[in-house]
Amino acid sequence: MILRDGGRLAGRTVAILMETDYVEPEIDYYQRRFAEEGARVEFLTRLWGQSSITFSGHEYRLPFTVDGDLEAVDDERLRGYDALIVPGGMVSDRLRYAERPGELAPATRLLERAFAEPSVLKGIVCHGMWLVAPIPHTVTGRALTCHNNLVADVRNMGAVYTDQDVVVNGDLVTGRSADHCHLFARTMIDLIAARVATRDTRWWRSAVPNARRVRHGN
Repeated sequence: MILRDGGRLAGRTVAILMETDYVEPEIDYYQRRFAEEGARVEFLTRLWGQSSITFSGHEYRLPFTVDGDLEAVDDERLRGYDALIVPGGMVSDRLRYAERPGELAPATRLLERAFAEPSVLKGIVCHGMWLVAPIPHTVTGRALTCHNNLVADVRNMGAVYTDQDVVVNGDLVTGRSADHCHLFARTMIDLIAARVATRDTRWWRSAVPNARRVRHGN
């Protein structure tokens, strides 16, 4: 992907978790839209000791090869990300697999570490909230949105379900579904672009009117 010189996100890095059964239009939109703004887009997955894995999309079975190893992301590298995105589809359900019952999957541990870093903007879309289920303390008391099928799930996590297409709550941005990826991406771009050079933990302070809740219809 060719980056746009001098874009609003020049010098920024957006990491996106990936697995099979991803939503093709959503991932394609992120890949192009963030790069259009000058950001480097890095896709991460659990490589299981392989150099790369090629996944298939949910609807069209389109191939997508990932060579970024999420288990190789140490704290320094994590802090170098401006955003970490958990997309929709079955990505999060596959990534939350752990070999031993009750054990946290590597992707869940990475997300938990990201929640401990306020400088990293967390973006979770649609069924991406599945990856949060084993670490409910990260969203307890926080306003968020999700796919309609997961409303009871997020309430059981202690989160405050909000009937909006996109919800911004501090360093957490959530989207209702993959169909709202354009609204979600625009919000993420606006917030990343507003980041202060000192990496103030409040860098996400609103660059979006009524940033707590952004609604553009279903």
